[in-house]
Amino acid sequence: MATLEYFYSAHSGYAYLGSACFMSIAEAANCTIIHKPMDLRRVVAVTGPGPTNGMTPGRRAYFSGREIARWAEMRDAPVMDGIPSFHDNDIALSNCMLIAGILQGLNIDLLAHHLLQAHWRDDADLADASTLHRLGEEAGYVPESLLEAATTEEVRSVYEQNTQEAIERSVFGSPTYFVDGDMFYGQDHLEMVARAIVQPFKGNWP
Repeated sequence: MATLEYFYSAHSGYAYLGSACFMSIAEAANCTIIHKPMDLRRVVAVTGPGPTNGMTPGRRAYFSGREIARWAEMRDAPVMDGIPSFHDNDIALSNCMLIAGILQGLNIDLLAHHLLQAHWRDDADLADASTLHRLGEEAGYVPESLLEAATTEEVRSVYEQNTQEAIERSVFGSPTYFVDGDMFYGQDHLEMVARAIVQPFKGNWP
């Protein structure tokens, strides 16, 4: 059985676009997803081309507008018009809520998808604890324990470890998938991820 590692942030548009497809791929292959929510802004500051809000207006309109709209149609993943109102807010609480679920032994596939979808489809503020509480309940979890744990040193330490690991492994964006250590950046590579699970590509990464 292939090992599937998933580096992403709960506010990532492209992680949302690939979320349902990736989880379907994992389910079909009977693989468990190893979620690694990370501080995407810190990661791209070190390994990536720079934050999306630092792009030229034309490039941002393409990357965060037209391209998202096209992939939303391709993946049947509805999105709101434009970038979510709260997209530049703090991203730690939502990511740490997911990590809290992992540490409590929960399968967080559905919670991760629900947060991503709510942000990009419904303009949800993922930095707001009351919003996260509601979203957690909607997804079928007990949000009180998750939100309480999200601010603990234990959870924040895992968040830091995920972020440092992403930097060390040359992750430069969200989502990034590893299939038995082979890295695939971007939800547009999910077809390759599906193939790699059953038939690994030749060569090694890095």
